[in-house]
Amino acid sequence: MTGAVAPDGVDMTQITPRPVDPVAAANLAAGGLHPVLARLFASRGVLSSTECDTGLKALLAPSLLKGMGQAASVLADGITAGKRMLVIADYDCDGATACAVAVRGLRMLGANVSYLVPNRFEYGYGLTPEIVALAARQSDCLPDMLVTVDNGIASVDGVAAANALGIDVVVTDHHLPGDVLPLASAIVNPNQPGCDFPSKCMAGVGVMFYVLLALRAELRTRGTYREQPEPRLDSLLDLVALGTIADVVKLDQNNRILVMQGLSRIRSGQMQPGIAALFHAAARKANVATSQDLGFGLGPRLNAAGRLSDMSLGIECLTTDDVGRAYELAQQLDSMNRARRDIEAGMQQQAMDALDSVDCADRATVVLYDSSWHQGVIGIVAGRLKEKFHRPSITFASGDEHGTVCKGSGRSIPGFHLRDALDLVSKREPGLLQKFGGHAMAAGLTIASADLPRFKAAFEAVGREWLTPEILSRSMETDGDLESGYFTPEFIGMLEERVWGQGFPPPTFSSDFVVASQSLIKDKHLKLQLVRDGERFNAIWFNHAELLPHHVTVVYRLASDEWNGVRRVQLMVEHAA
Repeated sequence: MTGAVAPDGVDMTQITPRPVDPVAAANLAAGGLHPVLARLFASRGVLSSTECDTGLKALLAPSLLKGMGQAASVLADGITAGKRMLVIADYDCDGATACAVAVRGLRMLGANVSYLVPNRFEYGYGLTPEIVALAARQSDCLPDMLVTVDNGIASVDGVAAANALGIDVVVTDHHLPGDVLPLASAIVNPNQPGCDFPSKCMAGVGVMFYVLLALRAELRTRGTYREQPEPRLDSLLDLVALGTIADVVKLDQNNRILVMQGLSRIRSGQMQPGIAALFHAAARKANVATSQDLGFGLGPRLNAAGRLSDMSLGIECLTTDDVGRAYELAQQLDSMNRARRDIEAGMQQQAMDALDSVDCADRATVVLYDSSWHQGVIGIVAGRLKEKFHRPSITFASGDEHGTVCKGSGRSIPGFHLRDALDLVSKREPGLLQKFGGHAMAAGLTIASADLPRFKAAFEAVGREWLTPEILSRSMETDGDLESGYFTPEFIGMLEERVWGQGFPPPTFSSDFVVASQSLIKDKHLKLQLVRDGERFNAIWFNHAELLPHHVTVVYRLASDEWNGVRRVQLMVEHAA
């Protein structure tokens, strides 16, 4: 992670300790939590030991979700009547895992179900009228019911097209709704108006898992399981954990439960063949799996299919029970991910070259377009620009072969709600945005290529209004100093057993060190030996090639490095001042 950079090249990042509620930390420690963990949890808003509970019994009840009873009833009726169900998926990791959960879960509950995932380059996102038409053409018989996963809340026209054909639609989604909701048979979305579900940040895969829980309960009340065992839906939690982490949703307690339960199954070897194959392809150890393995190992490999080709490949990997086929597909996904990285590197260099002549310090936002860019990778490049310049960033690529339409993907910074910003642009400039949607931190949009200058000006105007100097000044929160006595593999193992991620960040510490030695690896990674209180520690700073002064304050994560069966502590440097 790099800091915000001033025009003169000086890193302006401020290192600030996370505030800790001492009463909460004391209560957590008194409840049996390790003192350091108690401090870490308290600084992340955990106030009591009950909030540390990651057992399934602590999950919020599915009945708290608006529309859940209707969805369970419609789906149960469909299963009883033998209706043909078709899951309409999204082409990212959340959408792929949600689709796999839907297909596997609905089949476990007795449904006749298959799936369809739009190709992002041909059809774009969500349940559109074109996708409904494609679904109608795919088989000899129309599907009786469509079930959307990770999409659908904005599919007003698509649901209307399905209704016109006599097809029922059940929408399961987590994205923010527009002004008008689709006229579906049922909608389950914690963010729809009137929904009082306490956790507003479930991923699409979590919403679908909840629908299955409610559906099983509905079938139970109808007597389905009087003479047969109930399906074990917890067998799907490895998929739920992957999708939740990969979609970078806030890890509130409910999401931490879902992720922890999924990781526990993965660590014990109880996972889908596709999950096991992806761990192998990513050269990660499933028996000690962490959130980082899911987010940085498995997630990108699944996402690569949706970015470069067709997410059907990824969904097949997650739904097949053939171990050999799963490994074959995982290797293809790994190859795609390597290709994606190469494409991304080239696009990122082009973006940086284009910005050489632009003083980003004088701009509130960053907007770039290149007709040669790959539509499936622009979101990643937008994220890199956002990290480098600490500005809301949107990158555009051509959306059709004639270049008349361009599609954009944006990433934002804390304090700037990207989807709301686009909504304001659309209200101020009617007709400018052909379509848009997303979250606070990520969004997508489509505009006419000729309107790019107009959009750039309108988006910059919103940025100048909303972005204060405080928001634009980057600060790096850390968990403060850590005593050298905790620099042990055992302590690191205790940290790695927990769930960390968006909104519940992994522990980073900041300490003063003397640089005993430093050298470059492959001309781009800084290898260090740091000394504190007479103790020497190995450290590495990836993708940083500038040497450090003799005395430094280092922001770091703790990791264990195993060599010849011996585990040693290594500091993963994230910043130095």
